[in-house]
Amino acid sequence: MAALEVRNVTFSYDSVTTVLKDINLTLNDGELVCLLGVSGGGKTTLFNIIAGLNRPQQGNVLLHGSDITGKSGQISYMLQKDMLLPYRTVLDNAALPLIIKGMKKKEARLKASGYFSQFGIDGTQKKYPAELSGGMRQRAALLRTYLFSADVALLDEPFSALYTLTKSEMHRWYLDVMNKIRLSTIFITHDIDEAILLSDRIYLLRGNPGTITDEIVIRESKPRSPDFNLTEEFLQYKREIISKIRS
Repeated sequence: MAALEVRNVTFSYDSVTTVLKDINLTLNDGELVCLLGVSGGGKTTLFNIIAGLNRPQQGNVLLHGSDITGKSGQISYMLQKDMLLPYRTVLDNAALPLIIKGMKKKEARLKASGYFSQFGIDGTQKKYPAELSGGMRQRAALLRTYLFSADVALLDEPFSALYTLTKSEMHRWYLDVMNKIRLSTIFITHDIDEAILLSDRIYLLRGNPGTITDEIVIRESKPRSPDFNLTEEFLQYKREIISKIRS
Protein backbone atom coordinates (compact mmCIF):
# COMPACT_ATOMS: atom_id res chain seq x y z
CA MET A 1 0.00 0.00 0.00
CA ALA A 2 1.29 3.46 -0.93
CA ALA A 3 1.94 6.05 1.77
CA LEU A 4 -0.10 8.61 -0.19
CA GLU A 5 -2.33 8.51 -3.25
CA VAL A 6 -4.05 11.26 -5.20
CA ARG A 7 -6.80 9.83 -7.37
CA ASN A 8 -8.53 11.61 -10.24
CA VAL A 9 -8.45 15.04 -8.58
CA THR A 10 -10.04 17.97 -10.40
CA PHE A 11 -10.25 21.41 -8.80
CA SER A 12 -11.85 24.71 -9.78
CA TYR A 13 -11.99 27.97 -7.86
CA ASP A 14 -15.31 28.73 -9.56
CA SER A 15 -17.57 27.10 -12.12
CA VAL A 16 -15.53 28.55 -14.99
CA THR A 17 -11.81 28.31 -14.11
CA THR A 18 -10.47 24.76 -13.76
CA VAL A 19 -7.03 24.83 -12.14
CA LEU A 20 -6.26 21.09 -11.97
CA LYS A 21 -7.73 18.27 -14.02
CA ASP A 22 -7.65 14.51 -13.42
CA ILE A 23 -4.52 14.46 -11.23
CA ASN A 24 -3.15 11.06 -10.24
CA LEU A 25 0.04 10.49 -8.27
CA THR A 26 1.49 8.03 -5.78
CA LEU A 27 4.06 8.37 -3.00
CA ASN A 28 5.55 5.15 -1.64
CA ASP A 29 7.03 4.65 1.83
CA GLY A 30 10.46 6.25 2.20
CA GLU A 31 10.28 7.82 -1.25
CA LEU A 32 10.99 11.39 -2.36
CA VAL A 33 8.79 12.41 -5.28
CA CYS A 34 9.21 15.77 -6.97
CA LEU A 35 6.45 17.85 -8.52
CA LEU A 36 8.09 19.92 -11.27
CA GLY A 37 6.49 22.65 -13.36
CA VAL A 38 6.34 26.32 -14.20
CA SER A 39 5.00 29.00 -11.87
CA GLY A 40 1.22 29.23 -11.83
CA GLY A 41 0.77 25.65 -12.97
CA GLY A 42 -1.21 24.54 -9.92
CA LYS A 43 1.49 22.86 -7.81
CA THR A 44 0.72 24.79 -4.62
CA THR A 45 -3.02 24.33 -5.21
CA LEU A 46 -2.43 20.58 -5.38
CA PHE A 47 -0.46 20.72 -2.12
CA ASN A 48 -3.35 22.59 -0.50
CA ILE A 49 -5.69 19.81 -1.60
CA ILE A 50 -3.40 17.05 -0.31
CA ALA A 51 -3.06 18.92 3.00
CA GLY A 52 -6.85 19.21 3.26
CA LEU A 53 -6.92 23.01 3.00
CA ASN A 54 -8.94 22.88 -0.23
CA ARG A 55 -11.48 20.26 -1.24
CA PRO A 56 -11.54 19.11 -4.86
CA GLN A 57 -14.72 18.99 -6.89
CA GLN A 58 -13.75 15.47 -7.97
CA GLY A 59 -11.32 12.85 -6.74
CA ASN A 60 -9.80 11.69 -3.47
CA VAL A 61 -6.64 11.86 -1.35
CA LEU A 62 -5.68 8.67 0.49
CA LEU A 63 -3.17 8.37 3.34
CA HIS A 64 -2.19 4.73 3.91
CA GLY A 65 -5.46 3.74 2.28
CA SER A 66 -7.69 6.02 4.40
CA ASP A 67 -9.61 8.81 2.69
CA ILE A 68 -8.43 12.17 4.06
CA THR A 69 -9.95 14.37 1.34
CA GLY A 70 -10.70 17.80 2.80
CA LYS A 71 -9.33 16.85 6.24
CA SER A 72 -6.58 19.16 7.47
CA GLY A 73 -4.01 18.24 10.09
CA GLN A 74 -3.21 14.81 8.62
CA ILE A 75 -0.05 15.63 6.68
CA SER A 76 2.92 17.91 7.39
CA TYR A 77 3.20 20.92 5.09
CA MET A 78 6.18 23.27 4.91
CA LEU A 79 6.08 26.45 2.82
CA GLN A 80 9.00 28.27 1.15
CA LYS A 81 9.67 30.48 4.18
CA ASP A 82 10.56 28.80 7.45
CA MET A 83 7.77 30.68 9.31
CA LEU A 84 9.55 30.32 12.65
CA LEU A 85 8.03 32.54 15.33
CA PRO A 86 10.68 35.19 16.17
CA TYR A 87 9.60 35.59 19.80
CA ARG A 88 9.89 31.89 20.62
CA THR A 89 13.08 29.93 21.16
CA VAL A 90 14.07 27.34 18.59
CA LEU A 91 12.98 24.60 21.00
CA ASP A 92 9.55 26.15 21.52
CA ASN A 93 9.17 26.61 17.76
CA ALA A 94 9.94 22.94 17.19
CA ALA A 95 7.64 21.79 20.01
CA LEU A 96 4.69 23.90 18.82
CA PRO A 97 2.91 21.13 16.82
CA LEU A 98 2.99 18.83 19.85
CA ILE A 99 1.54 21.54 22.09
CA ILE A 100 -1.20 22.28 19.56
CA LYS A 101 -2.08 18.57 19.62
CA GLY A 102 -2.60 18.82 23.38
CA MET A 103 0.73 17.67 24.80
CA LYS A 104 1.88 19.50 27.92
CA LYS A 105 4.60 22.07 27.25
CA LYS A 106 7.26 20.35 29.36
CA GLU A 107 6.65 17.00 27.70
CA ALA A 108 6.55 18.57 24.24
CA ARG A 109 9.86 20.34 24.82
CA LEU A 110 11.46 17.11 26.04
CA LYS A 111 10.25 15.13 23.03
CA ALA A 112 11.25 17.82 20.51
CA SER A 113 14.67 18.27 22.10
CA GLY A 114 15.36 14.58 21.58
CA TYR A 115 15.46 15.16 17.80
CA PHE A 116 17.78 18.17 17.78
CA SER A 117 20.94 16.07 17.40
CA GLN A 118 19.43 13.97 14.63
CA PHE A 119 18.41 17.11 12.74
CA GLY A 120 21.85 18.68 13.16
CA ILE A 121 20.76 21.61 15.35
CA ASP A 122 21.80 20.47 18.83
CA GLY A 123 22.86 23.43 20.95
CA THR A 124 20.32 25.83 19.42
CA GLN A 125 17.45 24.97 21.77
CA LYS A 126 17.65 28.24 23.74
CA LYS A 127 18.46 30.47 20.78
CA TYR A 128 15.99 32.54 18.80
CA PRO A 129 15.46 32.22 15.02
CA ALA A 130 17.25 35.50 14.30
CA GLU A 131 20.44 34.01 15.78
CA LEU A 132 20.53 31.13 13.25
CA SER A 133 21.84 30.93 9.70
CA GLY A 134 19.41 30.30 6.85
CA GLY A 135 20.34 26.63 6.67
CA MET A 136 19.92 26.11 10.42
CA ARG A 137 16.55 27.87 10.36
CA GLN A 138 15.40 25.49 7.63
CA ARG A 139 16.54 22.50 9.67
CA ALA A 140 14.57 23.76 12.66
CA ALA A 141 11.52 24.35 10.46
CA LEU A 142 11.82 20.85 9.00
CA LEU A 143 11.96 19.38 12.51
CA ARG A 144 8.78 21.25 13.37
CA THR A 145 7.21 19.94 10.15
CA TYR A 146 8.24 16.39 11.02
CA LEU A 147 6.76 16.62 14.52
CA PHE A 148 3.46 17.78 13.07
CA SER A 149 3.05 14.46 11.28
CA ALA A 150 5.98 12.06 11.43
CA ASP A 151 5.09 10.16 8.29
CA VAL A 152 4.45 12.15 5.10
CA ALA A 153 5.74 15.66 4.39
CA LEU A 154 4.88 18.21 1.72
CA LEU A 155 7.76 20.63 1.05
CA ASP A 156 7.13 23.69 -1.14
CA GLU A 157 10.57 24.85 -2.35
CA PRO A 158 12.12 24.88 1.15
CA PHE A 159 15.69 25.41 -0.10
CA SER A 160 15.05 27.98 -2.83
CA ALA A 161 16.32 30.94 -0.78
CA LEU A 162 19.61 29.29 0.18
CA TYR A 163 22.99 29.87 -1.45
CA THR A 164 24.15 27.16 -3.87
CA LEU A 165 26.70 25.60 -1.51
CA THR A 166 24.31 25.68 1.44
CA LYS A 167 21.55 24.19 -0.73
CA SER A 168 23.83 21.31 -1.78
CA GLU A 169 24.66 20.62 1.86
CA MET A 170 20.96 20.72 2.79
CA HIS A 171 20.13 18.25 0.02
CA ARG A 172 22.58 15.70 1.42
CA TRP A 173 21.39 16.35 4.97
CA TYR A 174 17.70 15.99 4.13
CA LEU A 175 18.17 12.70 2.28
CA ASP A 176 20.14 11.36 5.26
CA VAL A 177 17.44 12.41 7.73
CA MET A 178 14.68 10.97 5.50
CA ASN A 179 16.47 7.63 5.44
CA LYS A 180 16.98 7.55 9.22
CA ILE A 181 13.40 8.42 10.18
CA ARG A 182 11.65 6.75 7.20
CA LEU A 183 9.96 9.94 6.08
CA SER A 184 8.13 10.06 2.75
CA THR A 185 8.22 13.39 0.91
CA ILE A 186 6.59 15.22 -1.98
CA PHE A 187 8.71 18.16 -3.01
CA ILE A 188 7.79 21.17 -5.17
CA THR A 189 10.55 22.82 -7.18
CA HIS A 190 11.10 24.84 -10.35
CA ASP A 191 14.75 23.74 -10.38
CA ILE A 192 15.33 20.81 -12.78
CA ASP A 193 18.80 20.08 -11.34
CA GLU A 194 17.40 19.92 -7.81
CA ALA A 195 14.63 17.58 -8.91
CA ILE A 196 17.08 15.16 -10.56
CA LEU A 197 19.50 15.22 -7.61
CA LEU A 198 16.86 14.58 -4.94
CA SER A 199 14.07 12.51 -6.46
CA ASP A 200 13.19 8.88 -6.83
CA ARG A 201 10.53 9.95 -9.31
CA ILE A 202 9.54 13.24 -10.94
CA TYR A 203 6.02 14.21 -11.98
CA LEU A 204 5.72 16.96 -14.59
CA LEU A 205 2.68 19.19 -13.98
CA ARG A 206 1.87 21.22 -17.08
CA GLY A 207 -0.88 22.90 -19.02
CA ASN A 208 -3.94 24.99 -18.27
CA PRO A 209 -5.67 23.42 -16.43
CA GLY A 210 -2.70 21.69 -14.81
CA THR A 211 -2.32 18.02 -15.64
CA ILE A 212 0.39 15.50 -14.84
CA THR A 213 1.77 14.72 -18.28
CA ASP A 214 4.84 12.61 -17.49
CA GLU A 215 6.48 10.51 -14.78
CA ILE A 216 10.27 10.22 -14.88
CA VAL A 217 12.06 7.61 -12.76
CA ILE A 218 15.58 8.51 -11.57
CA ARG A 219 17.30 5.14 -11.39
CA GLU A 220 20.59 6.11 -9.73
CA SER A 221 20.77 5.23 -6.03
CA LYS A 222 20.72 7.94 -3.35
CA PRO A 223 22.59 9.81 -2.12
CA ARG A 224 23.99 10.58 -5.54
CA SER A 225 27.72 11.12 -5.96
CA PRO A 226 28.96 14.71 -5.46
CA ASP A 227 29.77 15.00 -9.17
CA PHE A 228 26.60 13.30 -10.45
CA ASN A 229 25.43 16.60 -11.96
CA LEU A 230 28.50 16.51 -14.23
CA THR A 231 27.80 13.05 -15.65
CA GLU A 232 26.23 12.10 -18.97
CA GLU A 233 23.44 10.27 -17.10
CA PHE A 234 22.45 13.50 -15.34
CA LEU A 235 22.48 15.42 -18.62
CA GLN A 236 20.30 12.77 -20.26
CA TYR A 237 17.67 13.18 -17.55
CA LYS A 238 17.87 16.97 -17.91
CA ARG A 239 17.51 16.84 -21.70
CA GLU A 240 14.50 14.53 -21.36
CA ILE A 241 12.77 16.83 -18.87
CA ILE A 242 13.45 19.99 -20.88
CA SER A 243 12.20 18.29 -24.04
CA LYS A 244 8.97 17.20 -22.38
CA ILE A 245 8.37 20.63 -20.84
CA ARG A 246 8.93 22.38 -24.19
CA SER A 247 6.62 19.97 -25.99
